[in-house]
Amino acid sequence: MDELTQAQQEELTGNLLSLRDDLRQQLDRTSESAQTVTLDQQAFGRVSRIDAIQQQSMAQASKVQSEQQLRQVLRALADVDSGDYGFCRSCDNPIGYDRLKIRPETPLCLTCQTKAEQA
Repeated sequence: MDELTQAQQEELTGNLLSLRDDLRQQLDRTSESAQTVTLDQQAFGRVSRIDAIQQQSMAQASKVQSEQQLRQVLRALADVDSGDYGFCRSCDNPIGYDRLKIRPETPLCLTCQTKAEQA
């Protein structure tokens, strides 16, 4: 794999900044949905309570996933600043533009990601 060109680096940095902002907005929106469900037992039926609890669980899971992705994005932006962006954290080989275009926050090349998933 080739190292990123300056234009590719700038494009991916812009993608990371946009993704960071989107994730922060998403987390602001899901914070309300993930709050503890309190329902008046008299005003809501059993199905409504179960539905509200399921929605809360899904919102909490989405929040955890978004927080994890935000941490990866912030780490990738720190790597941009240090000059380490675009290199695999495991083998130190270039990750490749096509992979970074799809997931600009990814810390591993495809080979190392596959090994990590099989472990």
